[in-house]
Parts: sequence; structure tokens; C-alpha cells
Amino acid sequence: MELIFLVLFATILAQPLGKRIGQAPAVLMTAFGCVLALIPSVPEIHIDPELILPMVLPPLLYAQARRTSWRQFADNWSAIVMRAVVLVIVTTAATAWVFHEMFPTVPIAAAVALGALVAPPDPVAVSALAGKLGLPRRLVSVLEGEGLFNDVTAIVIYTVAVQAVLTGTFSAWSAAWEFVLSALVAVGVGLALGWLGTMLMKRLSEAPWQVALGLLLPFAAYGIADARGGSGVLAVLVSALYLTDAATDFSDSAYRTVGDSFWEITEMLVTGFAFGLIGLELSTVLRTTGPDWPRFLTGAAAVVAVVVGLRLLWLLGTTAVFRGWWRTRDKDEPYTWRETLVTWWAGMRGVATVALALAVPFTTADGEPFPGRTEILFTAFAVVLFTLLLQGPTLPAVVRATGVHADTELERTLERQLWTRVLNAELARLKQISTTEDLPEDVYVRLRESFERRLAQADPEAADDKARLATDKTLKFTTEMRRITHEVMEAGRTEALTARREPGIPPDVVDRVMRRLDLRSNPMP
Repeated sequence: MELIFLVLFATILAQPLGKRIGQAPAVLMTAFGCVLALIPSVPEIHIDPELILPMVLPPLLYAQARRTSWRQFADNWSAIVMRAVVLVIVTTAATAWVFHEMFPTVPIAAAVALGALVAPPDPVAVSALAGKLGLPRRLVSVLEGEGLFNDVTAIVIYTVAVQAVLTGTFSAWSAAWEFVLSALVAVGVGLALGWLGTMLMKRLSEAPWQVALGLLLPFAAYGIADARGGSGVLAVLVSALYLTDAATDFSDSAYRTVGDSFWEITEMLVTGFAFGLIGLELSTVLRTTGPDWPRFLTGAAAVVAVVVGLRLLWLLGTTAVFRGWWRTRDKDEPYTWRETLVTWWAGMRGVATVALALAVPFTTADGEPFPGRTEILFTAFAVVLFTLLLQGPTLPAVVRATGVHADTELERTLERQLWTRVLNAELARLKQISTTEDLPEDVYVRLRESFERRLAQADPEAADDKARLATDKTLKFTTEMRRITHEVMEAGRTEALTARREPGIPPDVVDRVMRRLDLRSNPMP
């Protein structure tokens, strides 16, 4: 418990430290975990490998999926499929061949298991490292889509390969059918839970209840799908996208405010714990390999070279082949060589690779040691640590050197257009109410001017000249009024907090008053 608390506490401190030095907190937590793993007095953390993915992935995948939509995947489906399915298969095959050549005593099926667990870039790592670099919207969508979908392919191949080692039998048709069945079951479970969650949330009247249900659903989706031979990752993704799309039917400002804050904190803590766990498990690897670990370095380096180099070759090739097609389908400029380099260097491995490597069985069905388990574990960690501790810290430099950045002017234009749509919808509804309820003209005019001023305050560039001029005239007055109001209400809050320490006044009464004071000073939009 002390070690877990230390990792979570370090996660919080890693946020401001990472912001100050320009590094992702995930990188800092991985390095922190490695340092802890090398300290003899630090106890080893023992978590069943089969529990790592069900414990870590559901909330992180759900939090990421809440920020995207079906439309983003639909717009980039060709690039996502080429990487999340085809590239994973190609990387698995190439890695397995190289690994088998470097360690001839390891059966090809065990080598395929290694290839499958190091092939997919990790969705958590991609989001944690590449999501805040100001990359083009399309690029981030493809990277996150690849990370969210590639585990489906990798885990199926991994499972089939491990079973082939355990039982000594393998069927290509069986593997293909298992892949299709895994996807179908996952989609079915995800849609069912998404629909059920939507129905339940419509009947829950309080935002905390709705958010709590949202916390349980990804675990339920993962567990139910996994228990029935489906992909837990895909089930979580489908259910989250369904709920996000249906949120307009049950969400309000309270739900969005509470939910956004809750998931931001959850994602921060779970991500920090996951990457800290990656570093901590280094002690497990060193204990497993013992003094023989230097003889594994050459093979591990060869696998790292294949995993990293093949991704670059694949991206360059597919960009050259599909550039013309993407140009006809996408309004944005198709991938340049600069964007290809950023996409290549953003292919970090992480939580899924570590969990699958640790989950490799110790023995086969006949009681013999699992062939090559030590080599697999060492090589998998070499790939993870290389991509996280070398590619991760240098990714911002690669982004700066290539000059890849989002088109902020285009995004501002889209934002202004959306603000205009919002204002027009509000004014149209106001006009309807004015007509049906026969509002006095002066009331209608005051309300209309109020909405126009609110738009000008929220986004001055989106407002028309008249509303902007009116806002400019009242801005100084409004600022002064807000300052005075804040000071006056702060005196009231101070008095309420003082009363909380006095005998005879129940704390819950004070808390109710404080909540109303906070809502009055920060009204919901």
C-alpha cells in the first residue's frame, strides 16, 4: 500500500514537473518506476498479470473515447485499418522471424507471441505523449484510432500463439475465425451496454449518479466481452462511443462539469500508476533473467530495430501509395514526409505490451517450462523502455524540428462558425418564445442584446460589430463589478467557513450553503 501511494503521489507531482521541463508525465513516471525497481530496499509489487489489463485499460480507454466520435474514425478508417490490422500482422511476422533467428531454440509459435505483444503501439502511451503537442487534428485522430483498435488484432494473435505453444497445435482457419468472433462479440457487447447505459442514465437525475454509472460501464464491457471470447478493448471503445454520441439525450451542464473533472482526475492517476508499474516491473525482469541478461541484449536490440524500423518503412510506403486517394477524400492536406516522421516516432509501446509479456505462462500443458519465456520477457521490456524512454522524451523535439503543428487559424475559423451557429439557434428559439408567449418588445430586445453580449464575451472574434462595440463599452464596467462582487461574496464564504468550526452548526448545513454560494459565483452555462 505504501508503494502504491508513493506511485500515485509521484503521479501528481509529475504533472507540474513535466509541464516545467517540457516532458510528458508518463515518461517521468516510467523513469521513476525504473529507479524504484533498482533500489534493493523497495519491495516488489505483485499484481496478477491477468488483472493488469482489466484493471488499467477500461477507464483509460473510456476516458479517451469520450474525447472522440464515430465520425473521426469514419473519416480516417483507411489509415487506421492499415496500421491497426495490417501493420500489426506484418510487424508480428517480421519480429517473430528475427527473434527466432536470434534465439533458434525458441519455437516459432513462442516467437509469434512475442511479435504480437510488441507490435501494437499503446493507446495510453500515444494519448499521454502525443496528445498535447499541438499536432494536426487529423494526425492525432489517426494515432489514437490506431492505438485503440490495434490491441484487438494483437491480443487475438497473441492468444492463438500462446495456445499453440501450450497444446502443440495450430490452425490458421481457427485463428481467423477467432479474430472475427472476437470482433463480433465485442461490438455486440459494446452496443448492448451502450444502449443499456443510455437508458439508465436517462432515469438518473443526479450528475454524480450518472458519472458513477459511467465508471462501471467500461469495466463491465471489458469483463463481459473477455469472458465470452470477445475483445475487451473493442467492447469498451464501442460502448464509450455509443454513450458519447447519445449523451445529448440525457446530459446537462452539471453532468458535463462533474464528468469532465472526474475523468480528468481518473485518467491522470491511472495513467501515472500504469507507467509507474511499467518501471517497477523492471525488477521482475531482472530477477527472471538473472546474471544471464547480457546475452539477451543482441537479440533484444535486433527486435527493437525491426519494430521501430519497419514502422517507418510501412508509413512511408502506405503514404506514397494512398496519398492520392486520401487527397480526394480528405479536405486536409494529405500526409507529408514531416508528418510521417512524427507519426513514426510516436509509436510508443506501453501497458498492453508489459501486461501480455508478464502473462506468458510459466509452463506448458505437459508441465514443461514455457520455451523462451525469459527471452520474451526481457525483449518485450527492452522494446517498451526504448520507445518510452528514448522516443517519448525526444518526440517534442521531433515535432519542433519537422515543423508539424495544427492549423490554428482553421480551428479558430471553425470555432467562430460554431459560436455563430449557437447564437443563431438561441436567437431563433428566443424569437419563437417571444411570438408564442407575446413578450413585451422591450423584454425581447433586452434578452436579445444579452445573448449577443454573451457571445461577444465568450468569443469576441465571432460576434458582429454591434455586439462587439457594446461589449467593449461595458467591459471595463463589468470587470469592476465582477471584482467587487467577488470580494463581497468572498467575505460571505469566509464567514460560512468560520461558522463550520463553531460548535452547534452541522458541517453538512454549512456545505450546502457553500455549494449554493459557489454556484452563484460560478453559474452553470
